[in-house]
Amino acid sequence: MRIKKIFSICLLYNLLITYAYSISPDVFVQSTVNRASQILSKNISKEDKINELKSIAKETVDINGVGFYSLGSARKNLNDEQKKQYFELFENYFLKSFSSRLSEYTNPKIEVFDKKVLNKNYTIVNSLLIATSERPEVKIDWRVYTKNPDNPLIRDLIIEGLSLARTQKEEFASILNSNDGNINALFKTLEDFSKN
Repeated sequence: MRIKKIFSICLLYNLLITYAYSISPDVFVQSTVNRASQILSKNISKEDKINELKSIAKETVDINGVGFYSLGSARKNLNDEQKKQYFELFENYFLKSFSSRLSEYTNPKIEVFDKKVLNKNYTIVNSLLIATSERPEVKIDWRVYTKNPDNPLIRDLIIEGLSLARTQKEEFASILNSNDGNINALFKTLEDFSKN
């Protein structure tokens, strides 16, 4: 009987610890950039670096959330098949864009120094890309989606005050406006970018 009681207490304790533990958004961001930095400093081909960076992005970025936001009000006009096609194209576009840009850096050092909880769903994490002889210091804020505290996800990067998600949304809106709102024009742009 005593052993059962001890076992029950231990089990309850473990459940409470598991429930209470969730990764803090600032720790999550620092861990993510450290992983990326390790990949970028490896002596492997650019293609291998890109593939490893894509894996990190799939784990840490809310790609569907970013894609949904980037489409703006045009998403309301899509049927289920078009939504499916868009999200497939957007994921390929996003992963290529993200990994190709990042692979140009050699061992970037980013230091997280603060965070601001906006609400239960969002936290802004503040960081600095440390200056080198080739580049100046750059302020980077990370918009982290924290609805599930055990699985935070990055939804935006704000570099020196410029939101990448908002910039992307404006680019997509411009493509749609130039083509009378034809979603296939955006699909073609995303597809062409991913193939090149």
